[in-house]
Amino acid sequence: MATASPSDMEKQPLLSSQQVATSDPTSSESEPTLTQLQQEVFAAQRRYMQAWSRTTSGRWHTRIMCAVTALLFAFLIFSVAIISQDALSDDDTSGRTGHVAGGKVRLEAHIMSKCPDARDCLRDMILPVMQRPEVQGKVAFQLSYIGSTTPHNDGVLCKHGQGECLGNIIELCAARLYPDPKISLGFTMCLTRSYTEIPSRDLIEDCALEHGISIAALDECTVADDGARGVNLLQKSFHRSAEAGVGISCTVRINERVRCVRDDGMWKDCEGGHEVGDLVRDILAAAEEQEEREGWFAA
Repeated sequence: MATASPSDMEKQPLLSSQQVATSDPTSSESEPTLTQLQQEVFAAQRRYMQAWSRTTSGRWHTRIMCAVTALLFAFLIFSVAIISQDALSDDDTSGRTGHVAGGKVRLEAHIMSKCPDARDCLRDMILPVMQRPEVQGKVAFQLSYIGSTTPHNDGVLCKHGQGECLGNIIELCAARLYPDPKISLGFTMCLTRSYTEIPSRDLIEDCALEHGISIAALDECTVADDGARGVNLLQKSFHRSAEAGVGISCTVRINERVRCVRDDGMWKDCEGGHEVGDLVRDILAAAEEQEEREGWFAA
């Protein structure tokens, strides 16, 4: 029997006749469509994942993913709670009491916007103290207002009339929109120098322009919700002064304690003196005490 030569072997087909028949496009068996192939792949993947999830590695992976999901959910809840608390703190200007973290001392002046004693107090004591370099970063300043709430009319009553109530609201809105005392206190001092003209539109616009305050933002704050937002700010400020037992404009407090009172053109109850240097000294002493206390707790 003759042996096939190499050249004959090279001429032989690469597929057997059976294989060729199988791949014949005229075969009765149709090829699967792309959709069918995708479905088969997905089904295979599902079977693999189901089998893998029953292994030790799969079970540990599931536990880890559940733990991570729980942690993320807890973090989300915590974040929402913090944001909500911050929003409430922003709305309630009377919510800040006692010492302030970071060694800061709370300096607070309770005033009426159309009161001459408030003008003297801010001009001769508060503003010069806040401008002193040695107290920078050591003071958390706040203006609170004196008046009463009522269920009738506008919901607030002020000693010098409803014009004063509007002036109070405008100044509270400025402090809310511009927390930096360099801006908001400067704006309030600008108004207070001409306190008899409050709430003159020209005065407000001039002072806002001088201190870089947006008139549109002030208007929005004072008239939002048909004025309810501004009235709510003022009512809370009145409530804070009432809770502190303060009824005289201007009363200055350091860390919730009365430090000095300006009444009928005179300084009263100013233990330790009423000069700017006297107040600066007490603020620095209170700041040092606060820092030592926080350091002791941290240790």
